[in-house]
Amino acid sequence: MPVRGRIVRISGPLVVAEGMTGVQMYEMVRVGEQGLVGEVTRIRGDTAYVQVYESTSGLRPGEPVEGTGAPLSVELGPGVIGSIFDGIQRPLPLIAQQIAKVNPARSIFVERGVNVPPIPRDKKWHFVPREGLKAGDKVSGGDIIGAVQETPLVLNKVMVPPNVFGVLKWVASEGDYTVVDPIAEVETGEGEVKQVYLSHRWPVRIPRPYSAKLDPTEPLITGMRIIDLLFPMAKGGTGMIPGGFGTGKTVTLHSLAQWSSANVIIYIGCGERGNEMTEVLERFPTYKDPWTGRPLMERTILIANTSNMPVAAREASIYVGITMAEYYRDMGYDVLLVADSTSRWAEALREIAGRLEEMPAEEGYPSYLASRLAEFYERAGRVRTMGSPERLGSVTVVGAVSPPGGDFTEPVTTHTRRFTKVFWALDTALAYSRHYPAINWILSYSAYAETVEGWWRKKVDERWAEYRKVIMDVLIRENALREIVRLVGTEGLSEQDKLVLETARLIKDGLLKQNAFDPIDTFTTPQKQVALMRMFVEFYRAASEAIKRNVTVAQLREAIGRLYTDMVKARFNIPNDKVEEIEKLTQSVINIISKLGGG
Repeated sequence: MPVRGRIVRISGPLVVAEGMTGVQMYEMVRVGEQGLVGEVTRIRGDTAYVQVYESTSGLRPGEPVEGTGAPLSVELGPGVIGSIFDGIQRPLPLIAQQIAKVNPARSIFVERGVNVPPIPRDKKWHFVPREGLKAGDKVSGGDIIGAVQETPLVLNKVMVPPNVFGVLKWVASEGDYTVVDPIAEVETGEGEVKQVYLSHRWPVRIPRPYSAKLDPTEPLITGMRIIDLLFPMAKGGTGMIPGGFGTGKTVTLHSLAQWSSANVIIYIGCGERGNEMTEVLERFPTYKDPWTGRPLMERTILIANTSNMPVAAREASIYVGITMAEYYRDMGYDVLLVADSTSRWAEALREIAGRLEEMPAEEGYPSYLASRLAEFYERAGRVRTMGSPERLGSVTVVGAVSPPGGDFTEPVTTHTRRFTKVFWALDTALAYSRHYPAINWILSYSAYAETVEGWWRKKVDERWAEYRKVIMDVLIRENALREIVRLVGTEGLSEQDKLVLETARLIKDGLLKQNAFDPIDTFTTPQKQVALMRMFVEFYRAASEAIKRNVTVAQLREAIGRLYTDMVKARFNIPNDKVEEIEKLTQSVINIISKLGGG
């Protein structure tokens, strides 16, 4: 029998119910006459404190609270890719259709208590059983028993749920099935027979199991030069993008989601403004996947939980997204999850903690903020999955952080920095000077630069690390020279220092700047990235040798002439498939410099 109590107190998204003996922590409950979705977050005797994921307006003391006997879970199966969900995996387009049938004027609102399955129950999927699998075979959690072509880009590998082990009694033949049609039966060691469907449910707060965690050694190519070349992200890595208002966090996340070399993209709009999420919902269905030319939504899941939606659902949306990511990871895919922004999630934690009358810590955030952030980011990683055949998959997590006033010392930024290995610091000064992406190359860092070096050396250019070091040395030296230039101007500098300033300007304008709206410049292949990097490094080396022959920087610029501008404009004038033109330009510049000063 389900637990059934009654409401005694309501405080915003928090509902206190009595008579809840037998209810469990994190159990999903239905609140009030409308059956609002809630989750038990604290138990004292027979009193349960329920976090409600819908608006509690109109609820009254005395209304029923009924347990479901199961934790807050997501449904995982074919039909998830290409969908748009709210923070608790309710399909927003299907809800709009259902409400429109009753009241067309209200179809733009998510009505309270509405209950629509995340995956349509009537849609049929073509199931192909795994070759060689037959009745009597032993199976365990993670074993692939067949496949469904979910979208043209994603083959959904139907797996035995992680908590099911035993002997296969039968498996369905090739044909069309819905997600509620059994496609196999497994007899456990206790003699219990469990049916396997195309979909299954999994609790959002429990990480899905895996066989082993591996080192992230392959870069996640994003097409953004400052990221791929200077501060690379690895598949299975963790990163953060902190930045004040107007620094370009959302556009950077859009570019990551659109261009990254991941098989599946999960975009979580967590507490962001409605107009920003509207832009995502309008643009993503029109984007093309750069790696295949197919529509981007054929490998994307959108979770929309805007600032005007119930605040408690922000907290759930992060866990819903990461659980979906682990599901596709278990199939052997590389998944990228971007969360915009984890600061709004932390603010939801702060509000709920205040309602629970918990002792506040820094800036009012709960004392467990750091542990919750750690729990979230540690679910990223590159793993060897459970079951057969053996598969490798990864979940890469990138979270935006919105520190008030751009203060990187506030608690969310500080704690997130402890648990992530890539730090892309967005700079207000760069953004205001129209330098995008506004990633500060002095403050930013990546702990994966050495782990991914082998991939770059083998796949693209063996001198990638060497070029990267020269570029970083020039930028760091230029930053140190800036203070001298402010005090005495460039006249007091040596010609070598003047060359450092000139080369740094070339690198910033011709390599680090990138126009997200230019058809050529928006995405750069690894081959073109290295070609551009090599061009500026070879220019710097050749020019340094010329300066030793008493050539001045002014003479260098005059001699190079128009080619100087061509170097800066190569990023958007030369397409990705014409890398040899960059090589020709590089050689032309070196030839001119080598003839200066009697060289």
